[in-house]
Amino acid sequence: MGRPAPADGHAHLRWRLAGADPARPALLETAESHEGRGELAGLELLHVRARSIVNRVPETSGMPFRWTVNVYRGCSHGCVYCFARPTHEYLGLGIGEDFDRRIVVKVNAVECLRAELRTPRWGGETIAMGTNTDPYQPVEGRYRLTRGVIEALAEARNPFSILTKSTLIGRDVDLLADAATRMPVETGLSIGTLDEDVWRATEPNTPNPRRRVETLARLRAAGVPCGVFIAPIIPGMSDADDQLEEVVAAVCGAGATWITPVMLYLRAGVREHYLGWLRAHRPELVADAERRYRRAYGPSAERDALARRVRAMIRAHGGPEPRRETPFGRRPAAAARAGRPDPQLRLL
Repeated sequence: MGRPAPADGHAHLRWRLAGADPARPALLETAESHEGRGELAGLELLHVRARSIVNRVPETSGMPFRWTVNVYRGCSHGCVYCFARPTHEYLGLGIGEDFDRRIVVKVNAVECLRAELRTPRWGGETIAMGTNTDPYQPVEGRYRLTRGVIEALAEARNPFSILTKSTLIGRDVDLLADAATRMPVETGLSIGTLDEDVWRATEPNTPNPRRRVETLARLRAAGVPCGVFIAPIIPGMSDADDQLEEVVAAVCGAGATWITPVMLYLRAGVREHYLGWLRAHRPELVADAERRYRRAYGPSAERDALARRVRAMIRAHGGPEPRRETPFGRRPAAAARAGRPDPQLRLL
């Protein structure tokens, strides 16, 4: 399972702390290695104590959010296309099995967050979760760090967003519903396909996508704003009209507040990992994928055409109109400090 932990039970990682100056060299931290048991059997859980948990996203990144919290690194969902895989290399770990099985757990994440929210320099801007690895991946059932983070943000009336593939978000529906009455809260589920063969092949350890649709309906019934990224839409595997329409019909019926289709994205490192998987499992698609993904994004004309197809399906099923703003967009600090809902984050 990647590089074994030392016999003394501690693994030494190259660890760049959240909020650290990227110009400085990576810091060496000591991680306690624990063997996963029960539902977490087969995982190596690397406990670390972070010095900071709120991470500032560079303005040049192009991301619609400025601040993030990631309580875990690595993800046991095992999605073959996961864009976050290269982040494990920053820790001196591999992007393949290491990413799937060696999960970094920031055990002091909640206490760090409470301290950072109390500092006078914190402006109360929206904090995004699920921007790196899934905050509701299986280890959350044991550690409950994501729930602790939500509690801390709710107490501080600090706006936040969450993106997940997991039905475990339903465990926290009470917390999310209460928070949504007092400040802007935005949630999103990633449901790329309802095709069970594609789901099992490409994201083998995620909850069944049909259960995710049920979780969406539960969140909406509780008054929690929740949209859907139909993502990723994989050329040649999940982009047929009948496959897309099945997802659109289901999430419209469940009350999604927004629906955004996203064509497969393959950044450097992930591209090579994905193509290796494709050669082993769907070799007939390799040549097409190599042609289409000379860069991280598929051709713009294909992405635009895909978006038009999905928008037409959403209209046909009475779904929400396209948003003018990007889901999980930034929120002005002044409005956040005042605790007033910002019109730009209101969901359609």
